[in-house]
Amino acid sequence: MQKFALIGAGFIGSVHAHNLAANPAVDFKWVYDLDTQRAATLATRYGASLAQSLEQIFSDNELDAVFIASSTDSHAQNLRLAADAGLAALVEKPIDLHLETAKSTVAYVERSGIRAMVNFNRRFDRAHAELRECVRTGKIGDVSLLQLTSRGPALPPVDYLRTSGGQFRDQAVHFYDLARWITGEDPVQVHAYGSALTAPEIAEFGDVDTSISSLLFAGGGLAQIDCVRHTNYGYDERIEALGSEGMVESERQPSGHVTVFQGETRQSHGLHGNWFDRIQPTYAASLDAFVQALEEDREVPITLREGLKSQAIAQAAGRSVASGRSEVIDYSL
Repeated sequence: MQKFALIGAGFIGSVHAHNLAANPAVDFKWVYDLDTQRAATLATRYGASLAQSLEQIFSDNELDAVFIASSTDSHAQNLRLAADAGLAALVEKPIDLHLETAKSTVAYVERSGIRAMVNFNRRFDRAHAELRECVRTGKIGDVSLLQLTSRGPALPPVDYLRTSGGQFRDQAVHFYDLARWITGEDPVQVHAYGSALTAPEIAEFGDVDTSISSLLFAGGGLAQIDCVRHTNYGYDERIEALGSEGMVESERQPSGHVTVFQGETRQSHGLHGNWFDRIQPTYAASLDAFVQALEEDREVPITLREGLKSQAIAQAAGRSVASGRSEVIDYSL
């Protein structure tokens, strides 16, 4: 069994705590958070121990891995501590909001030789994975256009948005990663547009709530990603790939799968009320994939370098909105 510590006991930390405790290949040992009471609640609920400090975790010689779900501004520091301690690490995106800091952190971690994975959990959505299989096996021929949609039902709290890094780095980055993963290619240019329509006040700190990103691949293929923070019809996530021999779609998913017919009326389910209900199973699946990599002593499914590439696309998208031009994506480490 892989002995794990969880760093971060907020909402997403509580999700990971549940999955760590439920995974049969994991011995869930420690929980740490700056908010000791919050960490203690999770530790008690899932049978782990409360760590009073990070030092207590990183000095545990029996530990195998850490799950870093702390505040974004601490990801890079905690990755470096894991590297120093020789512990494998699964980290929430981004590695750091500042791309240069993220790059230096990746270089530092790679020199240590530990296995480290960025938690782009949407890769473990069953429908998205089946779409990728159709694309990568040539079932629809040569792909010319990829369409990806992410539309949230409600605007996150403004206090969260202030520190999120903006829509391109917080929301769209998952779909930049999916575009790379599905096609097996790195886009070379991005042209993005963004507006603050639902909450004009977020424009004061440079954020948007509605955006389109157009990606150009070296072979001429295109991808278009639309992201919306607020809808009135539920959480809408879907992907469509158009190829020379056909089209494959990972469809929007309803919250239920039963339709009732009565007389001339038909009642069916709408979409999930929030993003978490739609993608919740992917969190357990991504943890399982990481644990299997540790158990089998092989490379993790999503390396830190891949996380950097998606962040580089997000950075270029932000530049494009500011410049009004297409921007070249710089992947240099």
